[in-house]
Amino acid sequence: MMGEMMVPPWLESLLSTAFFTICPRHRDTPRNECNMYCLDCMDDAFCFYCRSSRHKDHLVIQIRRSSYHDVVRVAEIQKVLDISGVQTYVINSARVLFLNERPQPRISSSSSSKGVSYLCEICSRSLLDPFRFCSLGCKLVGIRKKGDTSFVVGSNKKNEEEAMKQRREGITATRLASKQQGDDEELRERSPQEMYTSSASTPPHFNSRRRKGIPHRAPFAS
Repeated sequence: MMGEMMVPPWLESLLSTAFFTICPRHRDTPRNECNMYCLDCMDDAFCFYCRSSRHKDHLVIQIRRSSYHDVVRVAEIQKVLDISGVQTYVINSARVLFLNERPQPRISSSSSSKGVSYLCEICSRSLLDPFRFCSLGCKLVGIRKKGDTSFVVGSNKKNEEEAMKQRREGITATRLASKQQGDDEELRERSPQEMYTSSASTPPHFNSRRRKGIPHRAPFAS
């Protein structure tokens, strides 16, 4: 019950809707792709002409495409949805976020251990910034599992800011510990005898600015 209160009733329908199909009502007109969704009707996607005729006074958002994946502009969605904790991207000069999880190549454990990065808590996708989720869909799964965040606007801003701060501090501490471990291993590889030999073989430094003595002229030959 608490999870239902954290998620608006139209969100799951939005995430499962197929976009960018041809509108059956306007097949022979330009701009007939179904890239809009009505939050009031919570029905199928529709095109530009359907919005003018059937959803004129409704709350509508427009879906866009990036690399064959559905995105929505932050400026539109943040008016009706708390998107805190979700990674955003700048595409074509507009800040957007992805609707659903995207397929990604499986990363081997050896390559993933080479560096520390931010990861989505649900699908483990690598993130650019210390966010918790890669998409709205992953945040929805996170709410269902943990219930420690919400989609209700203004409900968890303080909690998300604290979570992001802890993630940054955790990543920084891990990097420092990794660097310290590398320094310790380098010191252990050099034995005390090698360190003594290295320091003893270093030539002493002398001051090149010696004070010259008083010059003496050679005597004249008789």
